[in-house]
Amino acid sequence: MRNRWACLAALFLVLHAGAQYRTALPGYHYAFPRDYFAHPDFQTEWWYYTGNLKTDNGRRFGFELTFFRHGTDREGRQTNAWDLRDLYLANLALSDLDGGQFFHAERTNRAGPGIAGISESDRHIWNGNWQIVWQGEAQKLQAIDDRFELHFSMQSAKPPVIHGKNGVSQKAEGRGRASHYISLTRLITDGEIEMLGRRFQVSGIAWMDHEFFTHQLGPNQVGWDWMCVQFEDNTELMLFRIRRNDGSVDAYSSGTFVDANGAATELLRSDFVLEAAGASWTSPATHARYPIEWRVSVPKLNLELHAWTSLAAQELSAVRKIAPSYWEGAIGLTGRKGSRTGRGVGYLEMTGYDHPLEDWP
Repeated sequence: MRNRWACLAALFLVLHAGAQYRTALPGYHYAFPRDYFAHPDFQTEWWYYTGNLKTDNGRRFGFELTFFRHGTDREGRQTNAWDLRDLYLANLALSDLDGGQFFHAERTNRAGPGIAGISESDRHIWNGNWQIVWQGEAQKLQAIDDRFELHFSMQSAKPPVIHGKNGVSQKAEGRGRASHYISLTRLITDGEIEMLGRRFQVSGIAWMDHEFFTHQLGPNQVGWDWMCVQFEDNTELMLFRIRRNDGSVDAYSSGTFVDANGAATELLRSDFVLEAAGASWTSPATHARYPIEWRVSVPKLNLELHAWTSLAAQELSAVRKIAPSYWEGAIGLTGRKGSRTGRGVGYLEMTGYDHPLEDWP
């Protein structure tokens, strides 16, 4: 569960009802590498890469690169390269955690003559010069902006995780109010960051989410808080809570724990606590107030954590002002995991704080 809505709400000028598209239902048969790529039978899908990296001398960075495909007319005839069948959006961000700087950019394209797309045969996902290329089980990430560049190699240390139950991650009451949700939870990453003319050799770990669906959120769901955690003991945790307009947490909030061998355990709403507990930050751009310290508790895993960030200003404020802004940034976690000290890094996403998502098209 991520802030795909921050980009998807920008589609209201071209949005169709989606009735001709498939919905996410139990029993979907997953196959890889096929399911790493496009699913044009579903109206919306996204690929979300986030990670925590550092240099040999300990300077820390976070990054985010996201690709979105949104179908606008599944059955329309395409007579030339510029006909609009799918809209492609992307977000890019770099967090210089120790330097106190945050950069972000966004772009929107149609496929055109190779401008953006997803190709299973070429094992390629791209939007202009932002791209992922699969080479066997490894992935190459490249993203170039006027202010910074990312050039990474990533290798998954674990098999893909399928979230939810019976192949679907249910998000709201009703048939098809769900997604097919896949993650690569531990991507061993190394490469180079170029920032404002300086080059940094970095290494660390990244996380990839891929979801595809046609409908997802329901009425009265105003935003969500999503967190992924990569622990030092080679385990991972993903949690999301969906907030309702009455201030309560939706029953369809859920999560997944991944053990050191890659086996996944589903966590229901009743299995965990994810709550703001400490400092907050108010955006000078949107005036949204975001909690930047969190308490994480999973009693069945004997886990109690404090999540925090060393860079409060990690908001991706919407440039075009036709979509919600959101906060997504690198975090650290400390606390207790079983009988031992638990430490990890991760990413936190918070949506619906500048405006409830139900206020947007």
